[in-house]
Amino acid sequence: MSGPASIRFRTAVALSMVVTLLWLAAAAVTSRLLTREMGQVFDSALQETGQRILQLAVIDVLSREEEGITQHVNPLDTHGEYFTYLVRDTQGRVLLASHSAAPELFPSFAAPGFYQTADFRFYQEMAVQGTVILTISEPMAHRQEVARELALGLALPLIAVIPLSVLGIFYALGYGLHPLGQLRQQLARRDANDLAPLGTEALPGELRPIAGAVNQLFLRLGKAFDAERSFAANAAHELRTPLAGAVVQLQRLRQQTREPETARRADEIELTLKRLTRLSERLVQLSRAEGARLLTDTPQDLSVVLRLVLQDFDRGPDAGRAQLTLPPAPVLSQVDPDAVAIVARNLIENALRHGDGGRVRVALSSQGELSVENDCATVSPQELAELSGRFVRGIGSGEGSGLGLAIVETIAERIGTPLQLSSPILGQQGGFRAALYLGRRA
Repeated sequence: MSGPASIRFRTAVALSMVVTLLWLAAAAVTSRLLTREMGQVFDSALQETGQRILQLAVIDVLSREEEGITQHVNPLDTHGEYFTYLVRDTQGRVLLASHSAAPELFPSFAAPGFYQTADFRFYQEMAVQGTVILTISEPMAHRQEVARELALGLALPLIAVIPLSVLGIFYALGYGLHPLGQLRQQLARRDANDLAPLGTEALPGELRPIAGAVNQLFLRLGKAFDAERSFAANAAHELRTPLAGAVVQLQRLRQQTREPETARRADEIELTLKRLTRLSERLVQLSRAEGARLLTDTPQDLSVVLRLVLQDFDRGPDAGRAQLTLPPAPVLSQVDPDAVAIVARNLIENALRHGDGGRVRVALSSQGELSVENDCATVSPQELAELSGRFVRGIGSGEGSGLGLAIVETIAERIGTPLQLSSPILGQQGGFRAALYLGRRA
């Protein structure tokens, strides 16, 4: 089933139908009025013609030496007659007739006036005290032909006027609804994190209340998101100190105790606290990814940031496992260096945790694409599509928080670049690859 039509299309169709019906109704009414007026004109011409012929017929009849002689008026040339007439006396004898008049088609009427049958319109007039009677007729087919020509003359212009009116309606509606289209495009160009107010200065009066309501909604959403991010960031930040203190106390307790069971439990608690510490760090990173400014006005070299991140890993338990490949020339980026470090750190930690224990290959292309690859079993397409969700842990994630790829996905969305996850690696039987573009924008 197709979706609902646009406002412009529905309104244009409705207006076109209304205008078309109005044009047709106006043409029908006009045709009817003109036909009535033409009928009156024809009746007037029939009456005037009959009265003039009667005057001539009276003179002709009275000047005859013999009575009851029928005389036909001979035409000067061959032509069709619209009016035919008979002049008769009171006994019904034909005294005078037009050249094509058929007496059997002329009924006798009791009084002067207009009469009509299915095929003819008659007018009867009398003179000389009713002794000379003229009946003149006009075929109804003549009047019907004139009515058809009149209706055709009104209909032919409509064949051009109606399509032009429809085109004019579509164009006028498009012009009138152009500000609505601009507002729609302005909203469509925004990403999920753009809650800046809409500009209302150039909008017409009818759309300003709508834009104002949308701005109020953006404002409320912004405040709600800020409160949520602030709570998560503050809570995670405040947890750092007590968690670090608790870890130190556990380490001291483990050193002082001589009971193996107590030491074992202290180790388990320390692991749990360290996992909670990492989770709080991820929450702080996620809050920064969602709320901080990620693009700067001054481009920075990505190679410098990646070297610093790899140096941190080389000081830890996974020293030497991450291999960095950089282009010979600097690669500039407008992405904030802290955001770049967060992206690189999370991708590398994800590769180290889920890899098969081999090397993790970190590469930066000269165009600014950062890719991180690790060897592992092939990840199914379904699991691959869900990995960037929050608190989604891959198979064998161990102590993972389920936020690493979600943080990278959030940063990628906000800087306008896709996070590309693929498995297996192109040209290999297995492996996992994560890549995104961090280079300088035009």
